[in-house]
Amino acid sequence: MIPLPLVLVAVGAGALVLAAIVLRSFGPGYRLGRLLAGTPQVTVEEALSRARQGDGRYVRVTGRIDSAAEFEDEHHRPLVFRRRRVQAKVRDRWQTIDERREAVAFEVSEGLASVAIDTDGLDDGLVVIPREANGTAAEARELVAADVPDDTPVRMRIEQVSSVEHAIVLGVPIATGEGSVVIGPGRGRPLVLTTLDAPEAMRLLAGGRRARVALAATLIVAGTAAILAGLVWALLGGLR
Repeated sequence: MIPLPLVLVAVGAGALVLAAIVLRSFGPGYRLGRLLAGTPQVTVEEALSRARQGDGRYVRVTGRIDSAAEFEDEHHRPLVFRRRRVQAKVRDRWQTIDERREAVAFEVSEGLASVAIDTDGLDDGLVVIPREANGTAAEARELVAADVPDDTPVRMRIEQVSSVEHAIVLGVPIATGEGSVVIGPGRGRPLVLTTLDAPEAMRLLAGGRRARVALAATLIVAGTAAILAGLVWALLGGLR
């Protein structure tokens, strides 16, 4: 007969494995959410100092977005970055079939200190509320290749960053040969930039799948409790 403490530990471990599977079903959003929650925050001044010392750590900074070369969208909003992605849904997953971006040099400032952003490093780490239009390949044929079937679901997502916003940025600040500092991806982690506060950004990354988030949280709590109960039970039995 298998000892009950061992059963509790095994059940708890199984629950934690299931929780990990549920969380990973969120795709890149799961990793970005973890980085937003766990990356240490420093001031922009500290980030500059660390970069010049060759520290190379992955950090989080916040500040206002500044640029001397912004451009306007169709609503005359001053932008520093704009990305348009056309995506087709293939086997229940959205695949990008066309991407166009516009960007100018910009920085994040806090007080009198500012750090430049590596715009080329912005990829899935851009977390903003997108403008989205949905349809089929037949309805957007001018944007979609001829070999995509007419009934394929297609969407166009526009993500942009304005120079009148504040941002949270996660990355590695690096000193350039010209004496400036640029924050970008590094240490195997992406450059993350969001103009939302952290809780709202994480809700956006979860994609409204609250039931799945709640399931993962329940599994983590239950799994941890079962493992602790099993270990305590085994310890008390050993003491007896």
